[in-house]
Amino acid sequence: MQDADKNHAERGHTARLDGADLRIGIVQARFNTALTDTLARACIAELEALGVQPKHIKHVTVPGALEVPIALFALAETEDYDALVAIGCIIRGETYHFELVSNESGAAVTRVSLDHEIPIANAILTVENEEQAWARAEVNGREAARVAVEMANLMEDLS
Repeated sequence: MQDADKNHAERGHTARLDGADLRIGIVQARFNTALTDTLARACIAELEALGVQPKHIKHVTVPGALEVPIALFALAETEDYDALVAIGCIIRGETYHFELVSNESGAAVTRVSLDHEIPIANAILTVENEEQAWARAEVNGREAARVAVEMANLMEDLS
C-alpha cells in the first residue's frame, strides 16, 4: 500500500494554497442571511489567511440561491477572476421547492463553471434543518476558500 501511495503522489498534483496573486469573486445569497453571512465571513477570512489580498476579493449579494448563478455568470464574463465562490443555504421545507432550488442552482453553478472554464467553489448548503446548516456554515465557508485557491492554481498549472 505504501508503494501505491508513493506512486500516486509522484503522479498526482500537490495542492497549492497560495492565494497571493489571485482574484476571487464571491456571490452570496441573502436568503437565510445569518447563515450565509457566517459562510461568507469564514470564506473571506480563509482567503485572506491564504494570502488573497482584500482588494482582490469581490463580494456581492443576491436575493437567493436561484440568483447566484446569474451573478457568477456576470463575474465570469469579466474575465477578472481566477476563481469564484457560490454561497447560499437551502433548508428543506414541506414542499417540492427545496428540490427545485437545490437542483437548479447546483446545475447552473456547474454550467457557469464549465462554460467559462473558471473554478467555482460551491458552498450552497442544502440541508434538512437549520441545525445542520449551523453545524456546517463556518467549516464550509473556509473549505470553499481553500477549494477556490487550490483550483485557481491548478487551472493555472494546467494552462
